[in-house]
Amino acid sequence: MFAKIHTGAIVGIDAVGVEAEANIAGGGIGLYIVGLPDNAVKESEQRIRAAFENTEYRMTAKKTVVNLAPADLRKEGSLYDLPIAVAILAATEQVQSSLTEDSMFIGELSLDGSLRAVKGVLPLVAMARQRGLKRVFLPCDNVCEGVVVEGIDVVGVASLGEVADMLNGRRPIEPAVADMPSAAEETGGAYAEDFADVKGQGYVKRALEIAAAGGHNILMVGAPGSGKTMLARRMPTIMPPMTAAEALETTKIHSVAGKMGSHRGLIASRPFRAPHHLTSQVALIGGGQSPQPGEVSLAHNGVLFLDEMPEFGHSVLEVLRQPLEDRHITISRARYTVDYPANFTLVASMNPCPCGYYNHPTKECTCSAAAVHRYMGRISGPLMDRIDIHVEVMPVSVAEMSSTRREESSEEIRRRVVAARERQRERFASAGIHTNAMMNSRMLRELSPLDRRSAELLERAMERLRLSSRAYDRIIKVARTIADLEGAADIAPSHISEAIGYRTLDRETWGR
Repeated sequence: MFAKIHTGAIVGIDAVGVEAEANIAGGGIGLYIVGLPDNAVKESEQRIRAAFENTEYRMTAKKTVVNLAPADLRKEGSLYDLPIAVAILAATEQVQSSLTEDSMFIGELSLDGSLRAVKGVLPLVAMARQRGLKRVFLPCDNVCEGVVVEGIDVVGVASLGEVADMLNGRRPIEPAVADMPSAAEETGGAYAEDFADVKGQGYVKRALEIAAAGGHNILMVGAPGSGKTMLARRMPTIMPPMTAAEALETTKIHSVAGKMGSHRGLIASRPFRAPHHLTSQVALIGGGQSPQPGEVSLAHNGVLFLDEMPEFGHSVLEVLRQPLEDRHITISRARYTVDYPANFTLVASMNPCPCGYYNHPTKECTCSAAAVHRYMGRISGPLMDRIDIHVEVMPVSVAEMSSTRREESSEEIRRRVVAARERQRERFASAGIHTNAMMNSRMLRELSPLDRRSAELLERAMERLRLSSRAYDRIIKVARTIADLEGAADIAPSHISEAIGYRTLDRETWGR
């Protein structure tokens, strides 16, 4: 007796189809799972046997071979428990239904037969719809995630017995109903911070507004307690709302990483990731023995915040250079190669020196000039060049802290950012990019030409500050964003001048 059940496997942030084929042989005993399973899949035999013992359905004593096809694709995780169990039920004719032919099954079995949530449900359900299947049976805790995909029935089930009863017609199949507006409302209101809470710091707020408008990376340098972290955590509140495509892609990444939870559907707010400085390279970039997205991918379409950037390991920081340029990560190992998107805005902060009080208005710095340069040297020149905006954060005075003056809210700043992004969308309609920060050198020449006065101003600044050629392009990109915020069609000298001001923290000029 033979049966075939549809399921899937995760590759990167996408899914591929897998078929669980069960064959009941005449001679021999035991359950054999083949098709390149990992340890979690091999251990499913004991979970499946216990689940059968705790339901009214029985495991056959005959030799049972389960093949997870295609056999050359490694199968990882516990999501194959349910499809293997259903394949055995179908092969032993304990479920009499043709529903298995156009259904997919996903889920981990507990020993009592109940179902536990698994990772990667969103890309699996999307793949099932693409393959023309009509429904997906999955654990109840994964329903909020599964219903994000339209055009396919998502059936939440609590146990193996419940699945079998549905296939045998003893229990009605009731697809879950999507409630996407409330899900978007729930996630969209996740920000408790607002720029209206920040007193003073108008110069830094302006820099963050430019960074949000053009997708630019930004580094804030200031003494302890000057408000760097407070400002960084409010960065997502002024970024444009995510499009449907961005929300879906972001949700897929968090689904694959197992970060969704049982009551979360579509992620509608931009992610904010703030890894600790002891984070490893693999945790930051992704990969591992069983590949998983790293922090740079979890921050896709959002913000990656590196607090106290020089405290991160040198090798950890250096691996950021490639994703900052290419906006995606390719993890290559002997057994696999996966791609993860990593289009994030880097927001970093650091002290100006080891003691933290270099250039402080009231406290004296105890560091030597050499110590300041060594401290800044923890961030390499190539990495610093990839950060478009460098801004110094000065402490807020007591007068500013006690002021009753109304500060501009995040919503007011966001409206200007959205308007600037709309101008960029029109400019790059046929270029395949979305923000000024994504322009390459050719696009800069074609779409952001400089007039004579602006070019001369930039040339003088390059010579005086000894900036790199990459910094030259970054200044033009930032100037283009400043012009977009003002609604200007062309870059003016004033825009170039302001953009140059955001490069004065380059290591070669700092401390002079």
